[in-house]
Amino acid sequence: MLHHIELWVPDLDRAVKAWGWLLGEMGYQPFQEWDDGRSWAQDGVYVVVEQSPALTASSHDRCRPGLNHLAFRVPGPEQVDALVAAAPEHGWTLMFTDRHPHAGGTGHYAGYLENEDGFEVELVADRDRLSASRTA
Repeated sequence: MLHHIELWVPDLDRAVKAWGWLLGEMGYQPFQEWDDGRSWAQDGVYVVVEQSPALTASSHDRCRPGLNHLAFRVPGPEQVDALVAAAPEHGWTLMFTDRHPHAGGTGHYAGYLENEDGFEVELVADRDRLSASRTA
């Protein structure tokens, strides 16, 4: 099982606004807080955003080696749609608008969001997990 994910961000306040909203909407609760970071936890897994003084670059590029995106399971298509609709107010932009909500394929219902710092999340309708397990 995953223990935690730590994302180094160039602007902590901006990250807290975007990630705090998104993680809160998905049921994560505030977990830790310190000068350079924050975390949110759910079911024993936590997500950290930290503006580390050891950063060696000022931006994230999901197309370079390293993290491309995080995918989160949400209860269903209605929740994907609600999160996508509210996301712009919280620093997120819908990606692949011409193929939304099937940018991952015709049988895959998801919203792909990117925040101001270039981090991408995929919000996957949980029904996809059930469909995939039946065909596996």
